[in-house]
Amino acid sequence: MPANAIATPVTPDLLPQFTQLLNDQRAALLAQIRQQRGGDISRADAAANARSVAQGDWAQNDAERDLAVTLEERELDELNQISTALQAIADGSYGSCVTCGADVGVARLKANPVALRCMACQTQLEQAHGQVHAPTL
Repeated sequence: MPANAIATPVTPDLLPQFTQLLNDQRAALLAQIRQQRGGDISRADAAANARSVAQGDWAQNDAERDLAVTLEERELDELNQISTALQAIADGSYGSCVTCGADVGVARLKANPVALRCMACQTQLEQAHGQVHAPTL
């Protein structure tokens, strides 16, 4: 859809569908986080970590820690986006562009239910920040 095309607005009858989609995404993300964390670290893993640090494998441990922090930040950002979208449904602003107030569009929200901007505003934002990829519907 071209950035200047008129988007189909979200109607009240579609809100339960988007609420379910967002809740499903949140549940899947939380399940993924739980799986990645694996609960408490086992004694064997703790001993292996201590041994690798003792053997001077600091660079690898630092890289693994940096990766874990980056993943946690990304996951937290995704959870915040989902919460923001659910709040917008609750307050009646879901589907309205946060920049210009135009309709974000049903097709765009089905592809990316946490989208905050219409295609035109998203494209403008990405161009201003030097991003070269096309925005997701």
